[in-house]
Amino acid sequence: MTRVGIISDTHGLLRSEALEALQGSDYIVHGGDIGKGEIVETLSQIAPVTAIHGNIDKGEIRA
Repeated sequence: MTRVGIISDTHGLLRSEALEALQGSDYIVHGGDIGKGEIVETLSQIAPVTAIHGNIDKGEIRA
């Protein structure tokens, strides 16, 4: 079975509790309001990521 981790509204802050909960995921979806590109980079060290930009996301995150 594939384990999909879902997270959203990090607003540039990726809490250790969230990282711990996502460990073991086969795939991660970030549902928007990422805040910083580094968030996606960190998540991608756990599993492949699909990220959807939110209304606070500007610049490189929207690209």
